[in-house]
Amino acid sequence: MGRRRASNFDDPPRFHRKGTVWYHVSGTSPRLWTKLSSDRAEALRLWAQREGVREDESTKLFSVVARRYVREVYPTKSIQTRLDNDKELANLSKVFAHMPIDAIEPMHIRQYMDIRGQVAKVRANREKALFSHLFNKAREWGYTATQNPCQGVKGFKESGRSRYITDVEFDQVKAQAHITVVDAMDLALLTGQRPADVLKLKRTDIRDGALWIVQNKTGARLGIEITGELAATIARINERPRLAISDYLIQDENGQPLTQCALRSRFDKARMLAKVDFQFRDIRAKAATDIGDLAHAQKLLAHKNRDMTEHYVRSRMGDRVKPVR
Repeated sequence: MGRRRASNFDDPPRFHRKGTVWYHVSGTSPRLWTKLSSDRAEALRLWAQREGVREDESTKLFSVVARRYVREVYPTKSIQTRLDNDKELANLSKVFAHMPIDAIEPMHIRQYMDIRGQVAKVRANREKALFSHLFNKAREWGYTATQNPCQGVKGFKESGRSRYITDVEFDQVKAQAHITVVDAMDLALLTGQRPADVLKLKRTDIRDGALWIVQNKTGARLGIEITGELAATIARINERPRLAISDYLIQDENGQPLTQCALRSRFDKARMLAKVDFQFRDIRAKAATDIGDLAHAQKLLAHKNRDMTEHYVRSRMGDRVKPVR
């Protein structure tokens, strides 16, 4: 009999992680470790192929559906979404793992929301959304024919961010920031893109006088003309002397692409020194607001409709109106 797991109790048999890679381990001696993938969702899919067996569906437990969800649905999501879902699924599994999927009722979801909401209302909403999607998949796969228990259960009210960064605040943080953060802030402001999309910009994305971007979140494609301050910023980045150079516009001292963790750490240090409180993601809203042209802002941010852009801008600055006299 194999040894009891010390961690990762929900992992299927003969599925083990070593370092950052998952392996399939044979059940007979000598143990044969077969490398699967460093991506857990892909590793689970390959594990299922090697095992050649399906999950025991007779129980139809939440944990059974959750494992199939990870194997089949996770690969269709972005890496960041998977990481978020991992945390959300871990919390859901603590409560629902051993419950039959069709025994979960709206009152159970309400109780979960009320208890979870005492600590983190926003996370409770995200976990409810994941549960709902997983349950709909369970209906598609034939695990249950009951109504989705999330239907009719209200989540907690969320207020969108309304922080507008003034030019003075922006410059104060830049004055205290590492040069990599300065580059990232300038590119974020001039392109209006999300932090992850700014960090992945490469020199090879510059073609035909434009900076071509495929947004991680939406898959939207756009080319931003390299003119004015954007042209000057890219020229400044390219002309800076370096010991090593990579294809990425934002890179660390060793020529490696700057990670999101490194950007956050350096940015947090700069804003603390500047005694200014805003988040890096607020720069995208500043870009949209400062343009002053909703049509232009909508295209730059790649919003699907103008109403989204209009709400995005007005929530930061409010309506500008004339006085009575």
